Amino acid sequence: MQTEFLHGENNAAPIDIPAIGLRLQVRIAPDATQALATLIETTDQPGFGPPQHRHEVETEVFHVVQGRYLFDVDGKQTIVSEGETIVAKQGTTHRFINIDDQPSRLLVLITPGWDATDFFSELRDVMANGLPDPRVLKAFGDKWRIDFVGPPLTQPAELAPDALSA
Repeated sequence: MQTEFLHGENNAAPIDIPAIGLRLQVRIAPDATQALATLIETTDQPGFGPPQHRHEVETEVFHVVQGRYLFDVDGKQTIVSEGETIVAKQGTTHRFINIDDQPSRLLVLITPGWDATDFFSELRDVMANGLPDPRVLKAFGDKWRIDFVGPPLTQPAELAPDALSA
């Protein structure tokens, strides 16, 4: 078995999706793992996160590198902080929101791996003018076998950064 060292310069350029406050970089592309996994790093602006969705094929493992998030997985909500990890298994509905007062970062392991560069580049185009019409988002999701089933989370007042410091 051959070991492969992945150099930083092999990482894709950042992808920005302002509608969901996201900056993303692919750290390990699926071709480096024979499509067994993809690793991405996200930076999420305060108060932002993705729409509620479900992957038909992939499991996502979220590790918080910096900050705090409120995750909703299959209707159960939990706060996940720096150094903690949460799993959204294949078929579960999930979404999250950065509840910190500064940008927060995640490492996300996706298995099996898929082309995150193409997916998020296309999602950036779909969301160029903000959250799109649900029919447009559904058509995009169908192509990737991802069901978009609800809106992004909103930050509960009791978790707002100014409420937490009071």
